[in-house]
Amino acid sequence: MRYQAMSLAVVGVASVVHAQGVLDGVAEKGYGPPIAVQNTQTQFGDSILGTIDYAGGSELDAIYAHVAGSMLHLVFTGNLESNFNKLEIFLDGVEGGQNQIRSDNPDVDFNGINRMGDDPATLKVVEGLLFDAAFSPDLWVSLTCGGTPFGVYMNQAQLLTLGGGTGGYLGTGGAGATGAVTFKSGFGFGLDNSNIAGVIGGTDVGDGMGVLTGIEVQIPLTAIPGYVSGDVKLCAFINGGGHDYCSNQFLPGLGGGPNLADPRFVNLEAVPGEQFVMISMGGGGAPCPADTDHDGTVGSPDLAAMLNAWGSADAAYDLDANGSVGSGDLATLLNAWGACPTP
Repeated sequence: MRYQAMSLAVVGVASVVHAQGVLDGVAEKGYGPPIAVQNTQTQFGDSILGTIDYAGGSELDAIYAHVAGSMLHLVFTGNLESNFNKLEIFLDGVEGGQNQIRSDNPDVDFNGINRMGDDPATLKVVEGLLFDAAFSPDLWVSLTCGGTPFGVYMNQAQLLTLGGGTGGYLGTGGAGATGAVTFKSGFGFGLDNSNIAGVIGGTDVGDGMGVLTGIEVQIPLTAIPGYVSGDVKLCAFINGGGHDYCSNQFLPGLGGGPNLADPRFVNLEAVPGEQFVMISMGGGGAPCPADTDHDGTVGSPDLAAMLNAWGSADAAYDLDANGSVGSGDLATLLNAWGACPTP
């Protein structure tokens, strides 16, 4: 049964060297074009601070995706306001999952995921964030920005069809390349809040195409319970500090309109279009998994990083996903040597 809980270590920070283009909150050219672009002006405020850490507003302008081995890299361009706003990420990779969020998931981040689910105390079984009919996420990842001193906090939880499962706090990091972190579980992130462009063109519809900085996230595909292979669906949005107030910043975009408010009463089926996007496991936005530093070229930095990971189970360099970095991965990298193909 795919509902069996999967054990996942969620403590400790791995010692890593953050090469240019890795977890710095920037969508380098190796990501290729965005897989979703915002069309709705934020009602959580436009940031005008222009600093990599603190931001005075939250918005999601575009999503970029890249797959290296069994590691999924995502950049959500825009800003995450430093008032404890949340970036909520939902991934659907296998049959099952929760098309409507339940209230009996792991108690993570002050019961954050269950705050978006049904509330047994009200006896209203219709409550709970409801996704599009073709989207039933199996994994939730959440990032929170704020505090003094500044910090970004990462949490995750499985979303099993019958509830339960595992999850927990992953750790804390900062902003910029020096604040980026990768945890022993394989999760990681980097933040660059310097965007002051955002979606323009009026109170509702604009275009977030030109923004290249924001929140970069690394997620091991093995964290999706039961996942073996195949494309993955994604839905992401900005939420309030208590996981209790959905913004109008969803990707894919809502097509204009106000904030959606309490997630328990949000029905994305009622919103025109699909509020999820497909990520191709052939390489995400750019079909070049051997380009592990996302600079658009498979070259000596990628080779050096792979050799440093030799013999380990580091999913970023385990390109053949056999559980160990070795000769098969090296052959894949050498065969892909040079500039990545244009998507």
